[in-house]
Amino acid sequence: MDSNYRNDMVFGVHPVLELIRSKKEIEKVFIQAGSRSPEIVEIANHCRANGVPVQYVPLEKLNRLTRKNHQGVVAFVCPIEYQPLEKVIPFLYEQGRDPFVLMLDRVTDVRNFGAIARTAYAAGVDAIVVPSKGSALVNGDAMKTSAGALSHINVCRVENLKDAVDFIQASGLRVVGFTEKARLSLWEADLKGPLCLMMGSEEDGISEALIKRLDQHLKIPMPGEIDSLNVSVATGIACFEVVRQRMA
Repeated sequence: MDSNYRNDMVFGVHPVLELIRSKKEIEKVFIQAGSRSPEIVEIANHCRANGVPVQYVPLEKLNRLTRKNHQGVVAFVCPIEYQPLEKVIPFLYEQGRDPFVLMLDRVTDVRNFGAIARTAYAAGVDAIVVPSKGSALVNGDAMKTSAGALSHINVCRVENLKDAVDFIQASGLRVVGFTEKARLSLWEADLKGPLCLMMGSEEDGISEALIKRLDQHLKIPMPGEIDSLNVSVATGIACFEVVRQRMA
């Protein structure tokens, strides 16, 4: 195997250019901040033209990813094929099903993401929607934590979650989000019918711009002294309440 390829990571100017030209699904490209070489500019232009997320990072970040000569650029090959949201939802309706979608806002921990995918697949979620920026990498660790679920569930990567919410609502789904400030409990809500559950990060929750777009705000009752849950645990509770109501 070429020394510039290791598992799901590719580094070096020419290997990354070859990867982009191969049309393989690329999770993300990290470029050293301040790099202005013609090759790096070409990589950035290729990424923009092909919708590949690019993040400019300090040299130290790249050095942590690999100790080999990365030449200022590291890319991650995606082990799954992303599905277009605008095709997934109409297909579900065509199958006579009420779509059940999970949207993740700023969930960046890879293992949390993998655990969420495993739970979502078990609960019958039809698709997971994630942003192209500010989301966990779909890499080997995520695949392992998901116990293979990421290979079987639709994952839709979108440029802008606000636009995705608008599309989902226009498609007839209610968008329900979880926030500590909500008055209505999860147990009091009607979660039947076409539905999108939105979960935010443990640190910051759902962003204000997205909270304003929600059709309903819910909270998970927590009578104990700890007032927050791991996001994968909270997602599991919410997903299986949907399952309970749909099976009732």
